[in-house]
Amino acid sequence: MKVLLINGSPKKEGCTYTALKEVADELERNGVETEIFHIGTAPVKGCMGCGYCAKTGNHQCVYNDDTLNEAILKAKDADGFVFGSPVHYAAASGAITSFLDRLFYAGYPMAHKPGAAVVYNCADAGCFIKLLEYGAWQYTGRSLSG
Repeated sequence: MKVLLINGSPKKEGCTYTALKEVADELERNGVETEIFHIGTAPVKGCMGCGYCAKTGNHQCVYNDDTLNEAILKAKDADGFVFGSPVHYAAASGAITSFLDRLFYAGYPMAHKPGAAVVYNCADAGCFIKLLEYGAWQYTGRSLSG
């Protein structure tokens, strides 16, 4: 079994990474292979709903100037996911929000696989809002269902 942990912080090894690393270490102690994937610091475009990812058969996004297509390939081999983000002004980072919109729209690599969310800085209502938002993706019919 393999779990892909996605770090949505602009800081590759900041607090969100530290939280994800704690989760990864515990999973590995229990025999689960893990990989922490950093989405990077380049701007992430939002999904425009063009359907290119469905038309190509390989679920790759038409935008090829960020790390999303690499994540889609890694998602195919993963059995589960953990998504991490800092909370910026009562919301997850804009980069992870756009990244996840496009990742889930690509569909197949994520379908029917369990997921969890790790949010850093739960000092305000944004933490609860983000957990609800991540949970909503479970019920879209084309993304996580576990």
